[in-house]
Amino acid sequence: MIDIRLARDDPEAVKAALGRRGVDPAEIDGLLDTDARARNAVGRRDELRARVKDLSRQVAEARRAGDDGLAGRLMTESRQLGDEATGLGADADAAQAEVRDRLLWLPNLPSADAPDGAGPEDNRTVRRWPETPRTYAEHQKIPHWEVGEALGILDMERGAKLSGSMFPLYRGTGARLIRALTGFALDRHADEFEEVRPPTLVRTDTMVSTGHLPKFSDEAYHLERDDLWAIPTAEVPLTSMYRDDILEEEDLPMRLTAASACFRREAGAAGRDTRGLLRVHEFDKVELFAYATADQAAAVHADMVERVEVLLRALDLEYRVLDLCTGDLGNSSARTFDLEVYAPGSDMWLEVSSVSWFRDYQARRANIRYRPTGGGSPVFVHTLNGSALAWARIWAALVEAGRGPDGSVVLPEVLGPYLGGTTVMKGR
Repeated sequence: MIDIRLARDDPEAVKAALGRRGVDPAEIDGLLDTDARARNAVGRRDELRARVKDLSRQVAEARRAGDDGLAGRLMTESRQLGDEATGLGADADAAQAEVRDRLLWLPNLPSADAPDGAGPEDNRTVRRWPETPRTYAEHQKIPHWEVGEALGILDMERGAKLSGSMFPLYRGTGARLIRALTGFALDRHADEFEEVRPPTLVRTDTMVSTGHLPKFSDEAYHLERDDLWAIPTAEVPLTSMYRDDILEEEDLPMRLTAASACFRREAGAAGRDTRGLLRVHEFDKVELFAYATADQAAAVHADMVERVEVLLRALDLEYRVLDLCTGDLGNSSARTFDLEVYAPGSDMWLEVSSVSWFRDYQARRANIRYRPTGGGSPVFVHTLNGSALAWARIWAALVEAGRGPDGSVVLPEVLGPYLGGTTVMKGR
């Protein structure tokens, strides 16, 4: 969440920043009105509590002096003020809860470097690889769902039979390719990132910490009986690993990576292209995550983007890097670069990674701070994360771009060690 002190000290700047994201200035006015009410209630409650404490002292003195009448009157006044303080305490708690709720729903302040814009059409292409667009043969222009069915390596029909539509089932070399990609990516990140295998089901507080709740509850799978949520990304548990903890500055940046299944309802997918693996409810992904100081964040962000690009070049996939505009930023993000690969069979650019810097927005929700080496009060960390990579669409792009004239699929050589030495998919 944003720092309430920023809204108090410079409300116009906060309104202007969030206005770039389409937030009504009245939202900030409502937040500040609620905050003022909460602070007034807390102040009045604390005054009454101090008065009750002083009366207790006076009662004790009156009793020691043998003045039972005065002690009785003071006790009556103390009880009345105590009842009033209790009522104000309830008001203060309610107002403070409303302030927190308003903050939880507000998006992050966008970075000054994020381009302005209303939506995806205003995202800025930073670069593409290779610089000269590739040309593709006709045998590469077959969509992956047809290639997968012909080779028996993707069975969307049986996946739907088991779990419903948009739950893919990979078979044979199709399943092995997912495993190979995961091992390949984790090995490439092992130089700097500690591998973690987090739980796939998490508590509500864990989802709140990243900003997935309360605003995006419709997108998540909730196990109501246990009040657990299926993670939409490993970012969720990684962010909360140090919830309510204080780290040491010398341990930052702390870099983590995790492979996990990810679950998303895709509640807004109605009417959109849901064929094959273009949009699915469950997919595997390798995540990069970091806790950092404000000074370290830019370099960590750039390193994550470069790591994703290195993987895509190693996989020989045509890609482009987009700097997301303010109207397309995720709710928690201050700056995001999306990486998209071109899938010639689908004739689409497919997002395969989103690398984001959140400033201290998530850390405030999760209460994660670090102790400065030079001394002073603990400071909220900055969090960053990125997909490196999400496999469903990578699988699709590899199968389409690698399809040969005979219908088999040739995969990049870097995957050979993870595929038993073969890089040709001829089916089951």
